[in-house]
Amino acid sequence: MANLNKVMLIGRLTRDPELRALPSGTPVTEFALATNREYKDQNGQKKETTCFVELVVFGRRAEVVNEYLKKGSQVFVEGRLDFETWESKSGEKRSRHRVFVENFQFLGGGAGAGRSGGSEYQASPSPESQPAVREPSRPADAEKYDLGDLPF
Repeated sequence: MANLNKVMLIGRLTRDPELRALPSGTPVTEFALATNREYKDQNGQKKETTCFVELVVFGRRAEVVNEYLKKGSQVFVEGRLDFETWESKSGEKRSRHRVFVENFQFLGGGAGAGRSGGSEYQASPSPESQPAVREPSRPADAEKYDLGDLPF
C-alpha cells in the first residue's frame, strides 16, 4: 500500500521567523503562513477565508529563511504534515499540526517580501541552481526532542 505525505503552500508570513538551535546545535526556524481562499456563497456573495499554518525548517535552510524572510514575505513551501500531541504543565492534553519544510521558494512582490523575484532554495537543486545542501530535512536527533517543550 502506497503512502504520501506532501504539503505545498503559497502564503505570507504572519510573523518574523524565529531562529533557535536544538541541543545538538542544529539550527531550527519556526514561522507561520496565512493562505487565503476566495469563493462565492449560495447567494453569490464573494467570501474569503484564511488558513494559518505553523511551519518548521531545519539546518542551513532554517538560517536562510531567518535571514531573508520577514512578516509579510510571500513564499512557496513544500514539506510534510506532522501531528504532535503532548501534555501541558497543567495536565491538559494538547495537539497541533505543523508542516516540516523540505523545500521553499521566495516569491516577489508585496509589502514585506524578503527578496523580489523567484529565488529558489531546495534540498537537492539542479547543478545550474544553488549549491546542493546535504543535510536531512529533520536531523536524526530531532526525534528525541518535542519542539513544543524546548525553552523558546
